[in-house]
Amino acid sequence: MDEPTPISPSLEFTLRLARAQATLVRRLDQVLGGYHGISFSDFMLLHYLNRAPGGRLRRVDLAERQGLTASGVTRTLLPLEKIGLVERQQDPRDARVAYAAITATGREMLTNATTVADQISKDLLRSCPPAQFDDISNALALIAGMNASNS
Repeated sequence: MDEPTPISPSLEFTLRLARAQATLVRRLDQVLGGYHGISFSDFMLLHYLNRAPGGRLRRVDLAERQGLTASGVTRTLLPLEKIGLVERQQDPRDARVAYAAITATGREMLTNATTVADQISKDLLRSCPPAQFDDISNALALIAGMNASNS
């Protein structure tokens, strides 16, 4: 029988990270969908809009934070616009620039969904030593090219 091909620690980390991410998203999608009718991707979008100055971002900036294309963000925003969680806003100084903005209904949904997402996150991470969270979080931010302004 052939031995498995050896892999580097960085590839092992990447494979484990991908599996952990899939597990987290699947569980958060399930619970947020059941309680609030939104996906984890919708939750993240509302989170980023809520943290942005004025509760709004250009679609291209939102796409960068979500790790999506601009057209992917547009597809994600459409159902949220239809149910009143986000709205389109034009830039009064430049008609070519459009923003996605969180609505008051979106903020209320986010507040309620944050409680659920926080509880699920704590449950999923219950066996991880809290002392390691900062180091792991910083490593993940470096991988994603994140900084304090786009987290």
